[in-house]
Amino acid sequence: MKKTVFKLSVVAAVVSSALAFAATPDEIIDSSFYPYKKGFPSHPFVKPGVVINKANVDSAKDVLDPAMYQVIKNGDYEITVGATTSFDLHKSYVDATRAGIGKVKLGEKNGQIIGYVAGRAFPEDPDAKDPRAGEKLAWNYKYGINWGDAASIEPFYWKYRKSETGKIETTNKFGFHFLNYKHRVVLAPLPEITPNPSNLFRSIYMKVFEPLDIKDTQLLIQRYDDDLKQDDANLYLGFQRRVRRLATGQITDSFLGSDLMIEDFEGYNGRVTDMHWSYKGTTMILMAYYNHNEQKQLSTEFKEKDGYQYVEFGGKGGCYPLVTWQLRKVHVLESTPTDPNHPISKRIQYMDTQAATLSRTLIYDRKGELWKNFIIGKSHPDHHLPINKGSGISIDDAFSMVDLQSKHCTTGQFRGMVSQEQNPPSLFTVQNMRGAN
Repeated sequence: MKKTVFKLSVVAAVVSSALAFAATPDEIIDSSFYPYKKGFPSHPFVKPGVVINKANVDSAKDVLDPAMYQVIKNGDYEITVGATTSFDLHKSYVDATRAGIGKVKLGEKNGQIIGYVAGRAFPEDPDAKDPRAGEKLAWNYKYGINWGDAASIEPFYWKYRKSETGKIETTNKFGFHFLNYKHRVVLAPLPEITPNPSNLFRSIYMKVFEPLDIKDTQLLIQRYDDDLKQDDANLYLGFQRRVRRLATGQITDSFLGSDLMIEDFEGYNGRVTDMHWSYKGTTMILMAYYNHNEQKQLSTEFKEKDGYQYVEFGGKGGCYPLVTWQLRKVHVLESTPTDPNHPISKRIQYMDTQAATLSRTLIYDRKGELWKNFIIGKSHPDHHLPINKGSGISIDDAFSMVDLQSKHCTTGQFRGMVSQEQNPPSLFTVQNMRGAN
């Protein structure tokens, strides 16, 4: 990736150099959580309102990741630039991070962490000379605030499409739920849910509502606080009426015929232990961050009682979200599987420095060729559903997983809500899966 030279990158370089020698807690917090405090990024061509298309994409090449540049160059998608805005995280999460500065260390093995309580585990700017800098960023993601202490997406529409023709093969309607058991900082109970005899960190529960042939299929993923302990994943198939535990390898299979595997959820849904992590630098690129309620092309396909409208899709095959993109500061991560039988060779992931989420991912097959292009659109919580206002969480709002080799895509339209009431611990149990029909 070419080094981008514009105002904020110069400021970032100066600040990073200064912090490397004598960073105060305030400087660490500002750099990690308020990267635009001294000014938003600027670029000679990429300005709010500009539409980047096949004809002018070379003028924006230095602020596009390689896959997105090629998509636009091919004429498959156009990006409308929006103004960069600050996605401030919840004050309680920032305060918890401040309290832990200098107290958190990596263990001897990948997957071991010492002294972590809550907040961002390693808020210090990553050091290119540190061989474990990528691993530290992976911990920031694991213990990040993506969906917060508890949240749900209901409904959640997935469409399977042929990317050459736009033909929709099927539309699935889901409910997804998320719950953090430990390291909670905002929603009661704090700091953890008890009893928790298995020492779980987080759970994901999913149920299929439509179509009829897979209705009542359920998935439960339980992640332990001990990252060296294998996740528990259970699947309930409605037509079999029984719960079965998924083998480790099944989380890297196609999930219900889509272009995603379970490991792809949220950008990466695996353990730190499962990957080797390499930090590849910090730069500025365009990311799908925006204000949901200000998008000009929201969908009218699905009707909600409160008038909520989902993100619309367009571009070639209808595979791409029609949202504005912001120029944002990101850390570039390369993750390679520890399992030699894994179906991919690596992921290149772009972590938003402010939110610490993995909302842009390039996935390479075992031969090292680009296989899939993954976009997660993020809405500011204050410009989304009223329940999300003030949550300090960048709301997952749309996704696009394009299989560039099979010419197929899966798209997702979210109605995400941050709430403890809709996500009781009893929902995240095998017993609930058996009795939820």
